[in-house]
Amino acid sequence: GEEFAVVPWPLLLRERVHRRASQSDRYRWLVLAVTLAGLLSSNILFTVFVVALPKVAHSLHTTVPTVTWVVTGPLLAVAVMAPLAGKLSDMMGRKTLFQVSLVVFLVGSALSGQSRTLLELIVFRGIQGLGGGGMGVLGRTIVADVVPGRQLGRFQGIMTSSFAISSVAGPLVGGFLVDHASWRWIFYINMPIGALALVVVGLTLHLPHARRAVVVDYRGAVLMTAAMSCLLLATTWAGTRYGWGSAPILGLLGGGAALAAAFILVEARTGEAILPVHLFHNRVFSVVSASGFVLGMAMFGPWTVMPIFLQVVTGASATNSGLLLLPLLIAFTVSSVATGFLITAYGRYRVFPIAGTALMLVGFVLYTRLDATTTRLDASIYMVVVGVGIGLMLEVLTIAVQNSVHPRDLGAATAGAGFFNSIGGSFGTALYLSLLNGGLAHWVARLVPRSVHLSPEVLQGSPSGVRALAPGLRHDVVEAFARSIHSVFVWVVPLAAAGLLLVLFLPEVPLREQSALDLLADEGELLVEAGRVSAS
Repeated sequence: GEEFAVVPWPLLLRERVHRRASQSDRYRWLVLAVTLAGLLSSNILFTVFVVALPKVAHSLHTTVPTVTWVVTGPLLAVAVMAPLAGKLSDMMGRKTLFQVSLVVFLVGSALSGQSRTLLELIVFRGIQGLGGGGMGVLGRTIVADVVPGRQLGRFQGIMTSSFAISSVAGPLVGGFLVDHASWRWIFYINMPIGALALVVVGLTLHLPHARRAVVVDYRGAVLMTAAMSCLLLATTWAGTRYGWGSAPILGLLGGGAALAAAFILVEARTGEAILPVHLFHNRVFSVVSASGFVLGMAMFGPWTVMPIFLQVVTGASATNSGLLLLPLLIAFTVSSVATGFLITAYGRYRVFPIAGTALMLVGFVLYTRLDATTTRLDASIYMVVVGVGIGLMLEVLTIAVQNSVHPRDLGAATAGAGFFNSIGGSFGTALYLSLLNGGLAHWVARLVPRSVHLSPEVLQGSPSGVRALAPGLRHDVVEAFARSIHSVFVWVVPLAAAGLLLVLFLPEVPLREQSALDLLADEGELLVEAGRVSAS
């Protein structure tokens, strides 16, 4: 019957054997180490490239507004791939998909390093994003498969350290390569880690799975991609290439809204939807998805703009701008790991995202004080406040979702929550870079004499180009950048406030004492026993 399709009888013995292993802390730490290696490679995808934006724009003979698609493109690919990978993993298992995602990521990295045109780089970075999106959601889901809900805090907190490590190593190594070698090498540095992770996953990771019929929601995937592309194009072009009220922007916004509505209708009628509608009946999932979208918009914008502020306004080199991000990253890592262990110890999680979002809001208010006179010490203090807030909040929202959904929906739910955070980050990055470039055009026209024609290198935010200007002119250009960046930070504050309001609705659900695989095994045994009784 339908019940036996959930956990087929031949798999019960395999799951019973796996239960003994999965209850071992040694095996759980092994799974964590395996997934961390893949996640480390994936996270570097985003952090290593930020400091190279001005150099890439100059090398490919384009402008920063255009080259920002090299940042937003992979974010879009992650947003598309994550829910698809999560749903497929619920149907066909996670290990193979994790390996495929890792291979796709490595291929995208190699091709990106060989790019000769901006279009090639955007396409190849998109391939990287597809692989990275699969690895990100599957890594977190695999850990949730074998770790009980109450212990997820310490494991997910440590997983967050992979993001922090890559966030430190990415800008530092990327900045060094940009300053002393070629930006192309930033795509090669993570390949050895990824290759090692691929070998280790194949040898050590063994996850039993109740296989279901594989049904790919092609219509949903196409509609979702088209809707996000329209909206992302609108936020990228508005204020730079076209006015906000222009026909192309209004057309893209309207088209994106229509496609999003069609996506919702299709998902509601699809049996194996990328984003199952029944998940939204779960209050935890709904609150985390809504708040994740808003907070993603709030977080990713400042993350992208801050290196530009440090390089252009404070005069730091690409390498030093990476070093200057260390206070934020250290604060984020420490608070995230500490939060995970506290959740495991006390069994409660709701207070942490509320306190973290509130603290992040305070930090973003402090960001609005950044200007051409701000010292690097002041900027570091502000970043510590933001870093502690993000560490208290980010992974806890994922834990809340994984703890509240049925184990059969674990992949789709983890991916769904990450999906909304990713598309929020994509839109936020595009929107804030659009605001930055629009503001820069506005302030350059007012602060720089009309008789002066600035080179594309200066307008792209090249630190060396800005430093080469005459002192008076350099002051005016730096002031234009400072005021433009200030406008970005001002817009972040209301978004962070909206995110705090949404997080207040997050319910507290008791943390489970069993892992997802243990719960599925118990359910399968009960169903088999029920079938025996019925047969007799």
